[in-house]
Amino acid sequence: MKNKPLLLLAAAALAAAAGAQAATTPAELLAGYSAAAKASADAARGQKLFTTQGTKEWSCSSCHGATPTGMGKHASTGKAIQPLAPAFNAERFSDTAKTEKWFRRNCNDVLGRECTPGEKADVLAWLMTLK
Repeated sequence: MKNKPLLLLAAAALAAAAGAQAATTPAELLAGYSAAAKASADAARGQKLFTTQGTKEWSCSSCHGATPTGMGKHASTGKAIQPLAPAFNAERFSDTAKTEKWFRRNCNDVLGRECTPGEKADVLAWLMTLK
């Protein structure tokens, strides 16, 4: 089949383009969450949410630390967690699907429910202030 290399090249290009669309920046995610919430993000509210114990006896800071600029440690497994603040870990909030996966999982762990777009915006706004 003469066109097989061309088809493989086209498939690789499409896969790369799809992967590139998943890449984002913290600022783009923040804009999206704020738009979905139809409200501006509030960093002070985000810090409060991050450090307040939820319904499941944990807070975000239980694993990530009160100021998540350094290594954290999972409260029950002890597994090391890379810094959460984007200025201290360039990979954080750089992939929409991963961000949504971790917000969903961690909000359920802490709050017993998914976070709202406004809560995500607030927490991300606070994390972006940490330099």
